[in-house]
Amino acid sequence: MRIALGVEYDGRPFSGWQSQPDVACVQDQLEQALARIAEEHVRVHAAGRTDTGVHALQQVVHFDTTATRPLSAWVRGVNRYLPESVGVLWSCAVAEDFHARFSATGRYYRYILLNRPVRPALLAGRVGWFARPLALQPMQAAANLLLGEHDFSAFRAAECQARSPVKTLHRLDIRADGDRLTFDLHASGFLHHMVRNLVGALVYVGAGREPPEWLGELLQARDRSRAAPTFAADGLYFAGVDYATHWGLPPTHAGGMADAGSALRASLSLR
Repeated sequence: MRIALGVEYDGRPFSGWQSQPDVACVQDQLEQALARIAEEHVRVHAAGRTDTGVHALQQVVHFDTTATRPLSAWVRGVNRYLPESVGVLWSCAVAEDFHARFSATGRYYRYILLNRPVRPALLAGRVGWFARPLALQPMQAAANLLLGEHDFSAFRAAECQARSPVKTLHRLDIRADGDRLTFDLHASGFLHHMVRNLVGALVYVGAGREPPEWLGELLQARDRSRAAPTFAADGLYFAGVDYATHWGLPPTHAGGMADAGSALRASLSLR
């Protein structure tokens, strides 16, 4: 039987999603908890890998098991054995040809940036931070230049293993709420560090270091060395995945981006 799960996690205690020797990773925690319920070894496959310190509002995974359990066992039972920083949101039996990664048609990310002179304390590790004032309008103008299908090599980490740097960016919205900036992104797929590199470039524009047109120049140049440094992982959230409706999954992108924002504001006490 193949089971899909929706999972949320706080990335601060972990060295990313993917299992690695001698460090704590989200994949290991989830596999160990699932094995307790299945009473057999379990291997999980995720829709997307997240780096050290990156969070998830809704990661989607799947695993195969010979164990027969009620679907509720894969939620409440598994959560009993997970650390407080990881939780299963839902479970669903899926067809044998479903794959959390390869069946996905789009992915969502959110970046939350605290823009104030003083660094965060209570929200340390859960939001990014930039001390100098940022101008929203130039950042929005720059973001519009990134929409559509492009070669995003200028925003791709050197260690990225994606076969192609060409992705379609459907959405890059930036909005301000007091001293908090929220970046919502939706694309056909993302390259390694692509979101953090885009945020870094947009911050350069917002701070007045570069004009909005610079983003278009970076796209054309396809040269990572000409772009801004990679921004901190702290404020980055994997927000969900697109799947075809025939898979019969529950909502897989945090209840819609608007609902995700409300939930996240509540969890961060930023109401």
